[in-house]
Amino acid sequence: MEPFKTILCATDLSVPARHAAARACRLAGEVGAAVTLIHVLNRGTLDELRALLGMQAEAVEQHLVERARADLNDVAASIGATPGVATKLHVATGAVPREVLDHADGISADLLVLGARGESFVRHLLLGSTAERLLRRAGRPMLVVKQRPVDCYRCVLVPVDFSPWSRGSLNVARAIAPRAELVLLHAFNVPFEGKLRFAGVEEESINRYRIEAKQAALQQLTWLAADAGLDPGATRFSVLQGDASRHVVEQEQEQDCDLIVLGKHGRNAVEELLLGSVTKHVLAESNCDVVVSAQQAN
Repeated sequence: MEPFKTILCATDLSVPARHAAARACRLAGEVGAAVTLIHVLNRGTLDELRALLGMQAEAVEQHLVERARADLNDVAASIGATPGVATKLHVATGAVPREVLDHADGISADLLVLGARGESFVRHLLLGSTAERLLRRAGRPMLVVKQRPVDCYRCVLVPVDFSPWSRGSLNVARAIAPRAELVLLHAFNVPFEGKLRFAGVEEESINRYRIEAKQAALQQLTWLAADAGLDPGATRFSVLQGDASRHVVEQEQEQDCDLIVLGKHGRNAVEELLLGSVTKHVLAESNCDVVVSAQQAN
């Protein structure tokens, strides 16, 4: 995957969004990309003003656009200049997801960045928020920033299920954190373990199946890392039995990761407009920043 050249950060001018803008600029400085900060005035609100104010609506709209542009300038100023990084500002009016995605297409953005809203982000995500609509529709990686950036990413957790999305996630992880250590996590289950136990299969045999499944997964991780050209000295493997959603959140803490990169769907995806259950759980429960990758292996 080629290095990121253009990053688009969507901001609603809130504090979490300012953290996202700061991360976008820090990342741009690390990988040599340009940054555009975009703020969208919701068309519904403007239409309500037009209905209430009649002939004054256009003037009010112009005032709101100018104020938004000034606020966006304040956001850029609060972040501070990043040496070697070109930062552009863009204010649009309309439906937020459509305007953001249209502008991303217009500037050929390699990465979308937005801020999570703490605990409320979980509810918003599951209730059809702007964030969820962007996540579902974006055809490019999206970085959801949860923490105030203090340094470049140091340790990246990449859950893999050996689908084409897994290789795409690795490519995105290397592009967004080229100097970070990677932790490749695979969660496995013994096929039909419950039925085997119900059928009276001895626990010793079931344990043997577990060992064989873990060894097979480790071998696949080794092949995947080698095929992706990962540095063996900066790559660790974690193979665990059980629920992938739970293990991702636990390993984030145990491995001291500051970024998680995972595919939008994974092996069991059945519809383009749906986010996978693991992706939703990780977005809701993790503490660190999360990249949702829309990339598959070529």
